[in-house]
Amino acid sequence: MLVPRPRRTGPGAGAFEITPSTRIAADPASEPVRLYLQQTLRGSTGLPVRDADDGASSGADVIVLRVADDPSLPAGPAAPEGERAESFRLSVTPDRVEVVGGTAAGVFYGVQALLQLLPPDVYRRGRVGTGPWTVPAVVVEDAPAFAWRGVMLDVARHFRTKHEVMRVVDQLAAHRINRLHFHLTEDQGWRIEIRKYPRLTEVGSWRPESQVGAHVADDDGVLRPAGFDGRPHGGYYTQDDVREIVAYAADRFVTVVPEIETPGHVRAALAAYPSLGVGGSGGATGTPPEHPVGVWTEWGIADDVLNAEDATVDFFRDVLDEVVALFPSRYIGIGGDECPKVQWETDPRTQERIRELGLQDEEQLQAWIIGQLAAHVESHGRRAFGWDEILEGGTLSQSATVLSWRGLTGARTAAKRGHDVISAPDDQVYLDYRQSDLPTEPIPVSIVLTVDDVFAFDPVPSGLTDDERAHVIGGQGNMWTEHVDTARKLDYQLFPRVAALAEALWAADVTGPRDLAEFRGRLAEHTARLEAMGIEYRHEAGPFPWEQRPGVPGRPHSREERAAYIDAITANIAE
Repeated sequence: MLVPRPRRTGPGAGAFEITPSTRIAADPASEPVRLYLQQTLRGSTGLPVRDADDGASSGADVIVLRVADDPSLPAGPAAPEGERAESFRLSVTPDRVEVVGGTAAGVFYGVQALLQLLPPDVYRRGRVGTGPWTVPAVVVEDAPAFAWRGVMLDVARHFRTKHEVMRVVDQLAAHRINRLHFHLTEDQGWRIEIRKYPRLTEVGSWRPESQVGAHVADDDGVLRPAGFDGRPHGGYYTQDDVREIVAYAADRFVTVVPEIETPGHVRAALAAYPSLGVGGSGGATGTPPEHPVGVWTEWGIADDVLNAEDATVDFFRDVLDEVVALFPSRYIGIGGDECPKVQWETDPRTQERIRELGLQDEEQLQAWIIGQLAAHVESHGRRAFGWDEILEGGTLSQSATVLSWRGLTGARTAAKRGHDVISAPDDQVYLDYRQSDLPTEPIPVSIVLTVDDVFAFDPVPSGLTDDERAHVIGGQGNMWTEHVDTARKLDYQLFPRVAALAEALWAADVTGPRDLAEFRGRLAEHTARLEAMGIEYRHEAGPFPWEQRPGVPGRPHSREERAAYIDAITANIAE
C-alpha cells in the first residue's frame, strides 16, 4: 500500500526481518543513502544495522544498495542524468533486500518504498516497541512521471527557522518530492543574507507587526485589514544557514531552488535601500525617493516597485551573484508576478526611461527588467524561471522557464512558444486554500481545495502537441503563508494534500487510470506514517478545536468567482 502508487509490484512468499545481525552493503555511489537508512532505522528500531563487510553483499541477512546502468529498470522522464535517473527496483526475499537505482536518487526512492513496507513506527525518532521489523517479500519497480515534483514554501510572509525548513525537507523526501522552491523575499520580509548589502536583513528581515486575517469592507465598502497583532515578526537565514539547508536537502535528493522577487513584491528591499524605488536614483547609494517606505505589515499586493535605472538592475545582479554561489540548483527564480504599473505610469523619470530604452509601455519595461536579470542568471550557466506574468511584454528569452500559476493558461502559452513549463495552477495545487466549506476552517482562503482535488491534478494542459507536451517538466504545490504563522498550521495545510500531490506527479497516469477510491484506501493506511513522523495533518472530519481560528476573517471565494478573476488577468497571454 505504497504512496505514491508504484508502476509494478509482484508479491512474493514470506518476509524479511531486520534483526541485530542485519547489515547494509552499499556501493560508493549509494553511500549517502546507506547513511540515511542507518540513521532512520537506528533511531526507531534500536538495531545497529551496521555496515556489511566487503563481499557480504552476496550473502543473507543483508540490505544491498547499488546503482546500475540497467536497461530493465522502468524509464522515467528525460533528465540530465538520463531517463532512468530516479528509477528503482526493490527486491525483498526472506533472505535479503536489494535496491537497485539508475542513480543514487533512484536508490533513495527505493529505500523510501522499503520504509513504507515496514511498520509505521519506523518513522519515529525513538523506540516505542521491539518489533518485529518485517518487510513482506515483494518486487517493486518504479519511476516517476515528471522530473520536477515540487512544493513552494513561502518563508517571507511568515518566517520558518532552518530546523523547521529541514523538517519540511524530510516530509517532502518521504513522498518523493524532489524540489523545494524557496520563496525568500517579499513585501513583508527579506530572508537571505546578502553580504554586499547588509541592510537587506538588518532592516528588511523584520516588520513591527502583522495583519491578522484578511481584508474586510468598512462602512464605505473599502477593504481594509481586519486588524494587526502588534507583535514584531522577523528572521533570516545566514549564508551558512543556507548552505546547511541545501546540503541537508541534497542528502535527501531534494534540490532547493531559490527565488528573489522582482520587480514587484519588493517593499522589504525598498525599506532597506530606498533609492531602488520609483523616484529614487537607483542602486544602494543613490538618492532615495521623497517618501521612503517601510517593510509592509499588510497582506496583498503593494503598489511599490523597483525603478528601472541601470544601478538598480546592477544591485539585483549583485544579489543574484551571491544567490547563485549559495544554491547549486540549475534553476534560479527571479519572480515577475503581480507587478503593479501605477507608479511607473505616473512617474516622469520612468516614462523617460521607457523612451530611452525604446520600449512601448510599462509591460515591456517589466519584460526588460526580467530579461536583464534572466540574462545574468544565464551568464552563470543557470536557467532563470519566473511566474507566468513573465510571458507578458513579448521579449522573454527562449531559455527561461515559466511557472504557471494563473490556471494553466500560462503553461499552455509557454509550451506553445517553446518554453519549459512548471505547472502550479492555483485552482488545483495552492495549498494555502481552504480545505472545506466548514465554518470552523481556520482563516478560510479562496476556493475549497480538497485532497481529491489535488489528486486529480494534471500538470499537462489539454490541446498540446507531443513536442509541446514535452516542455511540461512537471508541477508543484504552492504554500503561501500569510495566514500560516506556526509550524503546526503548516502541517495542517500541507498534509495529507502533499501525499495526493506526490501521487499526481510521480504516478500520474502511468500506473493506469486514476482510481480515487483506491488512493483513498492507501491514504487511510498512510496517515499512520504521518502520525509517526509527527505531522499534524488535517483530519478528514475537519479541524480540531485547537486548529480553528474563531473570529479571524478569511477571504473565501466560489470557484466561479475565482475562475472569472483568473480569466480576466490572463487575457493578454491566452493563445
